[in-house]
Amino acid sequence: MKKLLSMLLASAMVLSLAACGGGGDKSQGGQQSTPGSQSGSSQGNVSTPADDPMAKLIEAAKAEGELVVYGSCEEEYLSAACEHFQELYGIKTTYQRLSTGEVQAKIEEENGNPSADVWFGGTTDPYNVVAAEDLLEPYAAINASHITKDVYKHADNMWHGIYTGILGFMVNKDELDRMGLEAPQDWDDLLKPEYKGLIWLSNYNTAGTAKLVINTMIQKKGHDAGIQYLVDLDKNIEVYTKSGSGPSKNVGTGECVIGIGFLHDGITQILDNGYGNIELIIPSSGTSCEIGATAIFKGAKHSNAAKLWIEYALSPDCVNQADEVGSYQFLVLDNAEQPQAAYDFGLDPNNVMDYDFDDATKNIGTYVEEVMNALANSGANTGDTGRFQTE
Repeated sequence: MKKLLSMLLASAMVLSLAACGGGGDKSQGGQQSTPGSQSGSSQGNVSTPADDPMAKLIEAAKAEGELVVYGSCEEEYLSAACEHFQELYGIKTTYQRLSTGEVQAKIEEENGNPSADVWFGGTTDPYNVVAAEDLLEPYAAINASHITKDVYKHADNMWHGIYTGILGFMVNKDELDRMGLEAPQDWDDLLKPEYKGLIWLSNYNTAGTAKLVINTMIQKKGHDAGIQYLVDLDKNIEVYTKSGSGPSKNVGTGECVIGIGFLHDGITQILDNGYGNIELIIPSSGTSCEIGATAIFKGAKHSNAAKLWIEYALSPDCVNQADEVGSYQFLVLDNAEQPQAAYDFGLDPNNVMDYDFDDATKNIGTYVEEVMNALANSGANTGDTGRFQTE
């Protein structure tokens, strides 16, 4: 039913997505795993040679018997991934869903004595910050051989990518029609006065999605012009949600008329929550994409279970569950099955701007501070937690 609905809705969106093309290379899906990777749900019970490094890792992880996960993907995906890991290996797995900004703040405060072992999901800008602070543990994963591009992995193995998602707009077509407004087609359109109070974005301090917006604007427009754009955009923003997916969850109801976020979150609202009044828009002048990742915290108390988690997260055992629980990001593994729904809606993981990850890594902390200061200097009450949400 979801696939049929996606095809019907996708055909109605062609005009909005035409500038970015559709399709993408779907030839990667369905390939077999290489030796040492996990491609079937029975993998945890398969007898393997005693000198097999994966077998040794499984044995050591089982001896530890426990794993604690902080997840910044959606709750349904986090829950499914953790429960399946526990089912496969018999390792008690507990988890908590936090935004990337919350995880970053927590790990920085704990400073090498983390209350969790691994981080799962969420865009990599905050990962890179804590990696630079020496708060992640490098691990050269066996299953990293399936990662399709070097950019999808930290150069020093501090984190490994598992998915990628496209930044764009989600709009409530019914509300725009009622107001007699056209949908925005590009970033500068969002500055039009008729959109005042209609736009939602996530909080720059708490959400990796919002940090990606900062970097995208600075890279597209230049440092000063990019920050000024965000100051001008603030005049039209009603709410900054704690989590990056917050805007998408309020578009279908009409509480948010225009949401800025990842378009796969919009697909979830359309297919899984039945909001056919949502339209997805890729900015016509170009946009960026996130890399969703997984990593081990430095000082993890269950280090072998943490390493086994990374191997699991880089396998079809884990990532192929995403589509089943309403997470439609493109997967970055050559042996994973890509989400057909994302293609049906015309998304293309290769049709994004050339994003400077190095600049984002080195400077995002400074950029966030500069943006928040610029907003305060322009008159925005950045201490208003009703608008700049932290809960």
